[in-house]
Amino acid sequence: MRLLIMEDEHGLASALKIGLVREGYAVDLAHTVTEATEKLTYTAYDLALLDITLPDGNGLDLAQQIRTGAVECLTGSDLRIVMLTARGGLPDRVHGLDIGADDYLVKPFALAELTARLRAVLRRQIETASAVITVGPVRLDASRHLAHRGDRELRLTLKEFAVLRYLLTRPGHLVPAEELLEHVWDENADPFTQTVRVTVGTLRRKLTIDTEPQLLETVTGRGYRLREPAHQRDDVPA
Repeated sequence: MRLLIMEDEHGLASALKIGLVREGYAVDLAHTVTEATEKLTYTAYDLALLDITLPDGNGLDLAQQIRTGAVECLTGSDLRIVMLTARGGLPDRVHGLDIGADDYLVKPFALAELTARLRAVLRRQIETASAVITVGPVRLDASRHLAHRGDRELRLTLKEFAVLRYLLTRPGHLVPAEELLEHVWDENADPFTQTVRVTVGTLRRKLTIDTEPQLLETVTGRGYRLREPAHQRDDVPA
């Protein structure tokens, strides 16, 4: 999942990025409303964390503009939004939720609370009922950062874990390499490298069991697909 943090306190922004990257997210930073607006127009973020008071504007105004379409957000008006602010009064929280924020977190807060709230908001987006995603023999627990194929634990890097999580939310769907790069890597990733191919290749090897069907396939020139179990597919004859 790719996140945008709009926060003018550089130290806090950097600390949040470090913590969320360790949780497997790809994270970009913006320190002004103008910078955030520019990034939202050309990058398809899954979620934006918006501070309220910035030198050149207000995060609540930006959230409202995203919801109304006044800001041409590449993700569209369905972008998940969490407000990060020192304003903890009830009227402020109510206003933030009324203009379209999905959640509202008051500073100071613990990283564990933030990550739990992000998982809750993103769960609503991908319509799954818990932090545990299961497709066939593959089970991923985002809250505990664990992945298994059957009874075997998969020892995954942060990027492999993030790629698997993204594919698990789209079982059976062909996902282009460009889409993975957009959602799993941050803005510093070089689009001309083989980083996606290499990461998917190592993930495939870790998912492979000699006597079991291959789960992760490459469709040459088009992308990657996590195969659904036959009994879960609608196109399997009765």
